This record gives sequence, C-alpha cells and structure tokens, in this order.
Amino acid sequence: MSAATENRQVPQFACVADDVRMGQRVRLASYVNLYGCEIGDDTRLGAFVEVQRDAKIGRRCKISSHSFVCSGVTIEDEVFIGHGVIFINDRYPRATTTDGAPQTEDDWKMEHTVVRKGASIGSGAIVMCGVEIGAGALVGAGAMVVRDVPAGSIVAGHPARLRGPAVESKARESQ
Repeated sequence: MSAATENRQVPQFACVADDVRMGQRVRLASYVNLYGCEIGDDTRLGAFVEVQRDAKIGRRCKISSHSFVCSGVTIEDEVFIGHGVIFINDRYPRATTTDGAPQTEDDWKMEHTVVRKGASIGSGAIVMCGVEIGAGALVGAGAMVVRDVPAGSIVAGHPARLRGPAVESKARESQ
C-alpha cells in the first residue's frame, strides 16, 4: 500500500498516485485524480476533481465536483471551491513551439496562483494564473478572475469586478 493511501479510505474508482501527500481524515469521492500534490487534514474532494503535481490544498477545504486544480496553485485552509471551478497556470498556452515541435516543460512559464484562508469561489468560475484571491474573499459563480481579489471583498462578472465587502465582513461590522 502506498503512503498516499495508507490508513485512508480511497474509493474504488479514485486515482491517487504514490507521490500524493495526504493529511488525516481526507474524504475523496469516486473518480478523483491526484498526483504529486498535497492535501491537508479534513479536506473533502468531490467526484471528478483533478489536482495536479505541485498543487497544495490546505486543511478543512471543500473542493466540489468537476473542479480542476493545476500545478502552481496553492489553496490555503478553510477554502470553499464550487462545482466546475477551473484554475489556469499558463498565460500563453500553445501545443507547439514556433518551429512546430511539440512543447515541453521548458517551453512555457508556469504562473502561480494563491487562494488565501477562508475564501470562497463560486461554481463555474475561472481563475487566471498569477492572481491572489484574498482571505475571506467571495468570487461569484461564473466569474472570470483576471486580477487580484482584495481580502474580504466580493467580486463577480466577466471579467470579475469588485461588488463590495463579503457578507461575513458586513456581519462583523454590525456587531
């Protein structure tokens, strides 16, 4: 048994590579695909979620079904990711080089993305590479995030624009 699956319940149709570092009490749905990544304690991953090499997901997160977390993405603790959220790590994707040869890892530049503690990203959002989503921020469903999102704010739209403070921030102000 691999270090990734030792003492953990891995669904029959989940693909968990030997190089995955998984915390305690991680819950995986069927058809997840994990390789070379890190998943923190008490995190839940829905069906058809893929987490690529060198991605990091913190503790007590929920990653809903059909989401894609690519290399270069760091998701801190207590983050919610809705259904079908897509992260992008290459600003200028191409299949081939200028001379027509297939691209290799040396032919592109991965850009890192960070989702800070307690942020939430709504279903169907697309997160462009090289951005930071601040702590406690809320990204609306279907948003296209192309620039940094301030901590405690709400963004929505295509491209995502600032709509105001997050609901939790408003609740705290009234106390």
